[in-house]
Amino acid sequence: MQALFIGQTYIDVTFITDHMPTGDEKHVASAYAVSFGGNAVTAAFCCAKLGIVPDLIATVANDWLGRMFQDMSAKYGISIHPRKVNSSSLSFIMPKDGKRAIVRCRDDEHIHPFPLLNLKGCRALHVDGHQSDAAIHYAKLCREDGILTSLDGGGLRTNTHELLEFIDVAIVAERLCEQMDLTPEKMLDYLKSRGCRVGGVTQGERGLLWYDEAGAVRTMPALPIPRERVLDTNGAGDVFHGAYVYSYLSNPGKSWHDHFEFARAASTYKIQRLGNEAGLPTLADIEAVKREFQIGRKKEFWD
Repeated sequence: MQALFIGQTYIDVTFITDHMPTGDEKHVASAYAVSFGGNAVTAAFCCAKLGIVPDLIATVANDWLGRMFQDMSAKYGISIHPRKVNSSSLSFIMPKDGKRAIVRCRDDEHIHPFPLLNLKGCRALHVDGHQSDAAIHYAKLCREDGILTSLDGGGLRTNTHELLEFIDVAIVAERLCEQMDLTPEKMLDYLKSRGCRVGGVTQGERGLLWYDEAGAVRTMPALPIPRERVLDTNGAGDVFHGAYVYSYLSNPGKSWHDHFEFARAASTYKIQRLGNEAGLPTLADIEAVKREFQIGRKKEFWD
């Protein structure tokens, strides 16, 4: 095991339409994609696509959608440690104008306790707050063993405050700021107070506000991609998380600025493609994005 991800599994149905029917009306979407979904789940697939295949504790139902998900995992070589639920969860996603409307159908009533795994060789843990008991259990173990712990704070969960005590790198969404009635700057202060070594708030087209190990607050602008090239922003944050975990595992000596710069290019690739699977970049794809926007050259694009 090189890394462990823990999260809630979804099957995502993403579609583009200029009209939502009501009543007995029917309408045909102009494009659609069916893929795996869920915050930490999508991040795990991203990490695997880039070349480091993690283990994944994920909810799995004994139904045809559950078997579809296991087929998807097998394609990427991901070892699934299933936590049984009665029904698979679904997300219906409608991207439009750089935003996305989502309807979720979720079963998170776990039938069995979370699986107990041997962490020998594990170098990173990434959680999204789902399966709260498993997230806390493994975050504590990893913290004790010096294994990097990472959190996707997409929203407020029952265990968020407690879980943050055991998190090294916490990157949260603006939605969490809104739920906790904190400005992004105050959120950074809160993450520092919980002991997170590195923390940040993703702000979509406004980039990333974050602090490093020394506590210095920094900004990382989003890449200036033309609006007409933005097709589907759903999953961009998940790809960001999966990419920085991969970057850390591949190059642990690099700075977190470097890891986040790599992840920014990965998420820029994602937003130009419909659905999570189509939006998973290869290393070559990330290098192509960096070349296009001249990342890493002496004169950065924002100078």
